[in-house]
Amino acid sequence: MKEPAGRPESRRAANARKRISRRPSRLGTPAGSTAKPDRVSDPDAGFSGLLRRVWRRASEAGDPRAALDVLLTLDGHVPADVPLRALNRAEQAALLALFGLSWRDPDDLGDSPADPPGARAAAPARSASRLSGRPAFLGEIGLTTNGRIALRTPGARPLDPRDLVGGVLRVPYDRAALAAYRRELERARQHSADSVADCRLWLAGQGPEGRAALVDQAREAALRTAPFVLHQEDTQYTNFRGQNTLTGKTLWPGHPDCALSALQDLPFDLWSDQDVQLVVCLTLLIHSAGFGRIEEANGTQLTVDHVAYTLERVRRAYNAVPGPEPVPAAASRRVADLDRLAVALRERRRELGGRAQLYREIHGVLMHKVERVAAPAGPVAGAREDAVAERLRARLPLAGGTLAELGRELAAAPGWLAEPHGAFGTGLESLVYETVAATVDAFGADFAMSRGMRSLPDLVRALRGGSWAEICDWDITHFFCCVVPRPAAAAHFGGSEAALADAAWAMSSRMQYNSWHFVAGNLPRVPEVVARDHFVPPLIPDVAFFSDQHHHGHVSNNVRFSLRSPQSVEVDGRRFDGFMDLRLLRCAGDPFGEQDLLAAHRVSGFIARATSLAAGLVAAGTDLEVTAFDAGWHWSAVTGRQPASAAGQERRAS
Repeated sequence: MKEPAGRPESRRAANARKRISRRPSRLGTPAGSTAKPDRVSDPDAGFSGLLRRVWRRASEAGDPRAALDVLLTLDGHVPADVPLRALNRAEQAALLALFGLSWRDPDDLGDSPADPPGARAAAPARSASRLSGRPAFLGEIGLTTNGRIALRTPGARPLDPRDLVGGVLRVPYDRAALAAYRRELERARQHSADSVADCRLWLAGQGPEGRAALVDQAREAALRTAPFVLHQEDTQYTNFRGQNTLTGKTLWPGHPDCALSALQDLPFDLWSDQDVQLVVCLTLLIHSAGFGRIEEANGTQLTVDHVAYTLERVRRAYNAVPGPEPVPAAASRRVADLDRLAVALRERRRELGGRAQLYREIHGVLMHKVERVAAPAGPVAGAREDAVAERLRARLPLAGGTLAELGRELAAAPGWLAEPHGAFGTGLESLVYETVAATVDAFGADFAMSRGMRSLPDLVRALRGGSWAEICDWDITHFFCCVVPRPAAAAHFGGSEAALADAAWAMSSRMQYNSWHFVAGNLPRVPEVVARDHFVPPLIPDVAFFSDQHHHGHVSNNVRFSLRSPQSVEVDGRRFDGFMDLRLLRCAGDPFGEQDLLAAHRVSGFIARATSLAAGLVAAGTDLEVTAFDAGWHWSAVTGRQPASAAGQERRAS
């Protein structure tokens, strides 16, 4: 029943509207009315399937050392140092005694908080498979259901099969290996005790108010940061799925199960050693680059040693960029020295903006991230950019040899962005589509996409009125995402155009959510904004490998390799970080590389500049709304056909 004009939509009408499918192949039909799902997920897809394949490969490797090589990279899906850095003290001691394996490199910092760099020496390599005679102890190696390597070490009980993907591999220890293990474990225990004592001393020096501020900062980081999983020996700290131990999607701020919330009113002398290290390590990571640095500890042990390793890697990368005096190394691994290094790195990071491009490498299997400094753009990046610019010259009323020249011409006469152009109601829509379509071809992607806000006039009006609660209340339909698939990508969806259109719309909807999720992070911290679920908006681009593991949408839509370039947009004098981005996806084949990222970042910068110019027109009184890129548009753009009506829609699998 149609609602009377001027009356707010009733709950019944709103619920009825929500029960109508927006999927392109089912547009207008009642949601959930099909006899069976269009697609059923492959039971071997995603993380659990990968772990089963990894364990099968490891079991067939022939000996423990060869099997370990498979497990340490999860069969080529992650860098080997990440699983190594996930091991607890006893497991690290065992691998060092048996195989000479350590996550530390020869130039790593020393063994105790006061040791200088280079004091640590690796144990000699030993092959467990060549031991003669009866072993003094028979250990085990397994793979846990969360992707960690597990070892039964001397004196420990057998591994629990409930925690494992498959069985176990037996690893013999001779007398020499046991002696090496004993020495290494004792050294590690003493070093850990010294490090914890140093952490307590540093935290004590912060005073009650300082400690409370650090806990609040860490809790806010857990709430506003993408999923992470950190380890303290065998204790897991996470805001991800399952048994959450930190504030996040499952635990609300102040929840008693949150390890950080539990410290709020707890006397400092009752803090556990693990919680002391948790607060100190999160503080050091945050001081070095903000909340995002925490994700660079994903899947590893959260200890001062590991944080020192990360900070030193970052220091060397920053110092490799020509410019000011190098940032000096930390004088020691004491917390006070590492904190000084962290603060210095944060300052240097700000200075690098005009001299080098920072980006993140994301290893999706363990959600581990690594900050990199990109090399200068080369021929590959230039060819990508030239291909995009060539198409834009042919399709848009702009001239120029490069994206920068096209952007300058646009800035000189931006008025057409608010006028109809081609098949679109506004030039901005046409520019977004043509740029995304050019990118999918130029980069050999299966999908390309770019997101933004539908009504810049609404945003300008709300900003001028300080209507922060109103902006927070906008749902995902206030945002858009233009997704353009390569026609050949249908091969990854059973050869079906309809399934390809549905996948494009699913991606578009998710990207609308991302815009919704980031926008509040740019607003003043009034109560309505603080209470609203949001992440800190992204600032630097990233490339991701094997993303089709955890995220259900990525698994079902074959998002294996991706590239993301977020950009800031200025709206009526306010900078909105992460307001838009350009994303490229590949379902198979080769991952995107650093040169791809550099070119894509220039392309996204072109769209961001156009969006800022459009916002400037709106601020001056021009009306400009984005009405394209809904479900019907994605159906027509992918299939070349108009969406079927509700009455004529055939209810069958796509």
